[in-house]
Amino acid sequence: MEPLPKLKIPERILLGAGPTNVSARVLEALGRGVVGHLDPEFLQLMEALKSLLREAFCSKNPITFAISGTGSAAQEASLVNLIEQDDEVVIGVNGLFGSRLAEMADRFGARAHKVEVEWGRIIEVEQIEAALKRCRKPKLVAVVHAETSTGVHQPYVPEMAELAHRYGALMVLDVVTSLGCVPVEVDQWQIDAAYSCSQKGLGAPPGLGPLTVSERALATIRSRKTKCRSWYLDIGLLERYWGQERLYHHTAPINLNYALYEALRLVLEEGLAARWERHRKSAAALQAGLGALGLKLAAPEGFRLPQLTSIRVPDGIDEAKVRAQLLKRFNTEIGAGLGPLKGRIWRIGLMADNANPQRVLSLLDALEEILREAGLEIPRGSPRLAAESMIAEGLN
Repeated sequence: MEPLPKLKIPERILLGAGPTNVSARVLEALGRGVVGHLDPEFLQLMEALKSLLREAFCSKNPITFAISGTGSAAQEASLVNLIEQDDEVVIGVNGLFGSRLAEMADRFGARAHKVEVEWGRIIEVEQIEAALKRCRKPKLVAVVHAETSTGVHQPYVPEMAELAHRYGALMVLDVVTSLGCVPVEVDQWQIDAAYSCSQKGLGAPPGLGPLTVSERALATIRSRKTKCRSWYLDIGLLERYWGQERLYHHTAPINLNYALYEALRLVLEEGLAARWERHRKSAAALQAGLGALGLKLAAPEGFRLPQLTSIRVPDGIDEAKVRAQLLKRFNTEIGAGLGPLKGRIWRIGLMADNANPQRVLSLLDALEEILREAGLEIPRGSPRLAAESMIAEGLN
């Protein structure tokens, strides 16, 4: 048998919607030796992870841990544990991941009242209330805080949570693209279940789904009339695995937990407020440079995510070719549009370590070169200078 070729994976600059590049400290942690999933040292790490995740979520919820699976697994866990057959739920849909919430709720037997708006728009509190009024007994309200498919930052989350509770429902929040990038304050906002992922704002490799559940939601889980439809994602079982009993449930991805632990250490060493501000300033510099290129932003002003900027593709420009050129010539990945926005937008992520001036400036230089070659008429003035002006105001 001929020797098999060695694995060759390039080191990309990941400026898409996730995953993002991870720091050397996180990679070093990922490469440490494997221990057993019930090893006393790993059990201590699990305890430490729960504590660090509570700080990241701004919550004191005892049930806070990392699902062994991607953010989609954490999303599914949040719904499958709370929904029983024929429960009425209200789902905000203004992009792909709101649609996914509705699809999951339907699969778990719920009757979903979808609050649907055009992709790229926000959901209004009044629309949620109108849907709640149509329910006989609403079980939960679920919305996406940072809609990855559009770059929209959903406001009014505390108001929606207050409304949900007033109608006797729980509040579920998707913070997959917001945790570690913008304020996420689970306890203050009275969120009952929030879920995220490891590979975006937290700056760890993909494969883990942070999840936190309130006492109110936990009481709902414990009073279910039927068993959870998922054995693997059953919080009642996972609670016993992550809790003091340490009952065997599954073999955790040991090294991914090492990496998440180190990533969370970095988050909290920097400080949440400082990290949120760094993402905000990075986006301001990027968006100033994009404006100097003559590019238009897709998300409405006032509701744009700092960590994920969506850009309208100019007329006459081949959207996919620009991305291909960025990857081939500049080793840089950016995201394409999804669903009805496919071919119409680019999505640029500045998350975790990538929210910094060097990434902003090098991307703008590359985009300017590629777009000029593609025939785009660029206004007089330098995108780099526009970004540097914003950087000089405080992005260091």
